[in-house]
Amino acid sequence: MPTTETDHPLGAFLRAIRERLQPSDVGLPPGQRRRTPGLRREEAALLCGISPTWYTWIEQGRARALSAPTLVAIADGLRLSRAERHYLFQLAARADPAPAEAETDAHALAPLLAAMQCPAYLLDRHWDVVESNGEARQLFAGWLDQPAPQGHNLLRFVFLDTRAPQWIVDWPERARRLTAEFRADSAALRHDPVHWMLVEQLNQGSEAFRRLWAAQEVLEREGGLRRFRRPDGSEQRFRQYTLQVAKHPQLKLVTLIAENEELGRRLAGLELGAMGDEEGAHVAHIGLRRQ
Repeated sequence: MPTTETDHPLGAFLRAIRERLQPSDVGLPPGQRRRTPGLRREEAALLCGISPTWYTWIEQGRARALSAPTLVAIADGLRLSRAERHYLFQLAARADPAPAEAETDAHALAPLLAAMQCPAYLLDRHWDVVESNGEARQLFAGWLDQPAPQGHNLLRFVFLDTRAPQWIVDWPERARRLTAEFRADSAALRHDPVHWMLVEQLNQGSEAFRRLWAAQEVLEREGGLRRFRRPDGSEQRFRQYTLQVAKHPQLKLVTLIAENEELGRRLAGLELGAMGDEEGAHVAHIGLRRQ
């Protein structure tokens, strides 16, 4: 009986891949006339380096708890694309031991940031600001618009720059949340020497960071109200949204939407359709310049 996606989604996916492949695609001779499209199960098993019986069971949904090495063999044998490989491991509820490297050229996203009418910047996995637009450099004048030998790292600014507690309204709470959010990210960096060099530098230079880091608090990143103090003592208020850019999962796109009466009036007149208010507000007010 054919494998159905509802009953056995992984098997249905592999069958569809196998039926799309032609012998010439994988270096096999065409052989005799075929009654079904694509490769035979025996040929797919040969490419994957597993027994035909085991491969058949996998397609039929009779094999449970596939190991990561088996999934790697299938992904390589069936010539899966990066997206297909990721999908395969998701269906199997397994972590890919060798995930495809994501694109890391943040400068390629500079035109996107430049088109935005609000302060926006990109954070890499170490929370270095690797790209920013003019509005962000203006908002954080004295930091982002100045050269930095070690780079513009958000945590070094918050904990080691004496101006940060004056600029950031409610600095103690923001510092606590940032540390907990950074710890949440740190699980994926436990073997990264650059990460631990940064943590050591912050521990050595900031008693507040040392105390907060030792607390082992873990929080997911959240948006919301951000307040900054101007030199004259007045406040600037923003709504922060953090987005992930396709093909750049290690980068965070941070945007700050000004919160003021004019914006409120504009929001009141928007037709947000099926979007939630917060999501629709962000889409409408991330603000792309006309070219």
